Amino acid sequence: MISDDTSLAALWWAVIFSGFYHGINPGMGWPLAVSDGLMERKHSALPKAFGLLALGHLLAMLAILLPFSMMTILLIWENEIRIGAGLLVIGMGLYLLINRQHPRFLARVHPARLGLWSFLAAMAHGAGLMLVLIYLQICAIGADETGHQAVSTLMSGNIQNAFIVALVHTLSMTIAGGVLATIIYFWLGLKFISKTWFNLGIVWALSLILVGVFGVYSAYVGH
Repeated sequence: MISDDTSLAALWWAVIFSGFYHGINPGMGWPLAVSDGLMERKHSALPKAFGLLALGHLLAMLAILLPFSMMTILLIWENEIRIGAGLLVIGMGLYLLINRQHPRFLARVHPARLGLWSFLAAMAHGAGLMLVLIYLQICAIGADETGHQAVSTLMSGNIQNAFIVALVHTLSMTIAGGVLATIIYFWLGLKFISKTWFNLGIVWALSLILVGVFGVYSAYVGH
């Protein structure tokens, strides 16, 4: 039997890994940071652009996680919430698998507004939904450990977890994307992107479906 401590550690590693996964995905914006830095011809432009992308991504994660942190006050519906979230993630994956076009409204956001673009991109691609299932499992372990604590205390802990999960995830995303952007910016250039560009759309959609299926299964079997 896997202990709760081991499960919790695995979930936090999943938070970190999902951040790396989002970071290497060009759809989360690191090519825009490279482009911004090259156009301004200032080394300082690259970290500035990535800071805005990270801020937008963080706000998108919180926009998704915080409502779920308040829903977990309904402890008797814990499994139902987790199953519902899993089905929502599966649905998002299927939608992106069928509709592979890049959201057109993102093209209308001015490149200078990288924070807003990052927020909308993360929401449009279901990045926060992928993180929700990991977060809900962390809260489920926390609820088991706290036993009969007051509901207000549990909700406070869940809100705190939402902020920590979003921060850890965004930091991982920023590190992964930042490393790629730095290599492209200083050594390889934008021509390398055009020659080696690969579409992660199908992979992203399938990963959402797989995460959703795992979330539903883990909730159904009781962890």
